[in-house]
Amino acid sequence: MSAIKRPSLLLAALEGRSFYELGALGLSFPFLQAAPKGDGHPVIAYPGFLTSDWSTLPLRLFLSSRGYSSYGWGMGRNYGRGIDMVAGVPADAVSLRRLEEIVEKHGKKATLIGWSLGGIYAREISRQRPDLVRQVITMGSPFNGKNPEATNVKKLFEHFSGHELSEITPELIELASQPPPVPATAIFTRTDGIAAWECCIERETDHTENIGVLSSHTGLGFNPMVLWIIADRLAQGEGKWSPFDRSGLKSYIYSDSADTDSWW
Repeated sequence: MSAIKRPSLLLAALEGRSFYELGALGLSFPFLQAAPKGDGHPVIAYPGFLTSDWSTLPLRLFLSSRGYSSYGWGMGRNYGRGIDMVAGVPADAVSLRRLEEIVEKHGKKATLIGWSLGGIYAREISRQRPDLVRQVITMGSPFNGKNPEATNVKKLFEHFSGHELSEITPELIELASQPPPVPATAIFTRTDGIAAWECCIERETDHTENIGVLSSHTGLGFNPMVLWIIADRLAQGEGKWSPFDRSGLKSYIYSDSADTDSWW
């Protein structure tokens, strides 16, 4: 088994700071009004484990303020069900039909944003219909298979999903670790108290990137630093994706997976 371990109990306890991050969202409103706007293409947000579309409401409201057509996943609470520990996360008929309808309505490819477990769904849906997906953005999603059991919600996941994490096959780990067939941005935090951050980063290719932020896991979806990244990524023209620019002051705020000397 990988040497990567689940986050410490201290980091798990510090997840309570997400309430302060939600408060910071209100205080940062004037700053976020300067965030880039784009072409208004549709964006679908996939919630994390045990959460529903209510959890992504602040994110979707922000996206709407930037001119995008934002949608929840529309499937209730995410219990992690429907996952095949051999074949992976199938893009079920409901998810695919919703994606198809949204893309047809707007006449533009959709960006998929997934928080934690929702990011794993988003990545796998993009594999099924890359022709309908513009890019994928994940937030604290432990998809890369370095240690699937390196999480503090292992028992909860196994209880609600009906699956044992130990059942995951090496073949599925390798499949899930492969970058999506569309541009992908993985947002992670080294102070994640739920999932080991090392499991939340993409393999580096010419269409993937990793961006580190100072955040809790449960605050990623409304952390102002994360929202700025998302606005920046969405504002790129279709087919004109390039890595996030960390020059200037942003180099002190955002890190990447190779920046091992980062103080946070």
